[in-house]
Amino acid sequence: MLTQLPTPGFSFELLATLGNARAGILHTPRGDIPTPVFMPVGTAGTVKAMTADELRAEPIDAKIILGNTYHLYLRPGLEVMELVGGLHKFAAWDRPILTDSGGYQVFSLAAINEIDDEGVTFRSHIDGSKHRLTPEVSMHIQKVLGSDIAMCFDQCPPGDAPADVQEVALERTTRWAARCRRAERARGQALFGIVQGGIDTQRRHRHAAEITKLDFDGHALGGLAVGESVEDTYRVLDEVAHTLPADRPRYLMGVGTPADIERGILAGIDMFDCVMPTRNARNGYLFAAGGRVNIPNAANRTDLGPVDPTCPCSTCRTHSRAYLRHLYQAKEILYARLATLHNLTFYARHVRALRNRILTDGVRA
Repeated sequence: MLTQLPTPGFSFELLATLGNARAGILHTPRGDIPTPVFMPVGTAGTVKAMTADELRAEPIDAKIILGNTYHLYLRPGLEVMELVGGLHKFAAWDRPILTDSGGYQVFSLAAINEIDDEGVTFRSHIDGSKHRLTPEVSMHIQKVLGSDIAMCFDQCPPGDAPADVQEVALERTTRWAARCRRAERARGQALFGIVQGGIDTQRRHRHAAEITKLDFDGHALGGLAVGESVEDTYRVLDEVAHTLPADRPRYLMGVGTPADIERGILAGIDMFDCVMPTRNARNGYLFAAGGRVNIPNAANRTDLGPVDPTCPCSTCRTHSRAYLRHLYQAKEILYARLATLHNLTFYARHVRALRNRILTDGVRA
């Protein structure tokens, strides 16, 4: 089942379902994205420690990566981005890019001076300079970045915020989404709306109805894994994800562990991003079929085996846990590269295996 999306050149093809889980293809002008898919996070125009060639190559073979509007706006800035012709050329990445709106960073990282119905005034975490971010400014930044998929500017309150805070955030997010929908975009740039609502599923359903009326190319669940319990996250996923329009891609923002991603896929989510594989790698935590490996652990000092004997990445094929521990303890730059390569491989294989299970055991669409 193939659906043409509102933005020319984009379509979503549903191939198979297994319960609420689904396998498909998001067709874009810069290439097809098999779903479910994990998007490595390239916050500042780079997936930390990785080259573009490494991300494109097997076994990672990333079909899409994520860039961050807030960080790229502050550094290197729009002047540089306009000069080089956008993020694809700047980062030497020829596959699709999704950019978030900057809203989450404004609310979570920056010292906020004022939030109002028009937008947010904030101070840079880099030099303390004052800036103003509105739906129109966010869309302009994403236009200059030239991402393939832009995200609406939204207000993301903590997951356990009280009802009155959630209601204000919902009202603003809906109004801001409509303003983003009207704003000028880069040629061939799709736009996703974001559903907020915290852990109240009735509020989530109500907001989803408001957002989906605006006819976006896809829909995201935001405001999860932002302070609420894992049980509440899963409950919202189970009750809300599968109710989003079936003919549009569904994106769970900023989540999470391999178990979280599997739960999201089973709930009906198609797209994921999270800094966990790259950040955990740099901090000494590696994912493996047998469970998480803490590389600094003394038991690894003389362990000549790989991190994961089932993993095809060059780190596991070439180097031992003992060597990785040595590099970590010595603070060698190579450690971050080898560890990140492994963790991204683990995530890519994890999601591909789940997709293959849906295609093998599911019902053809």
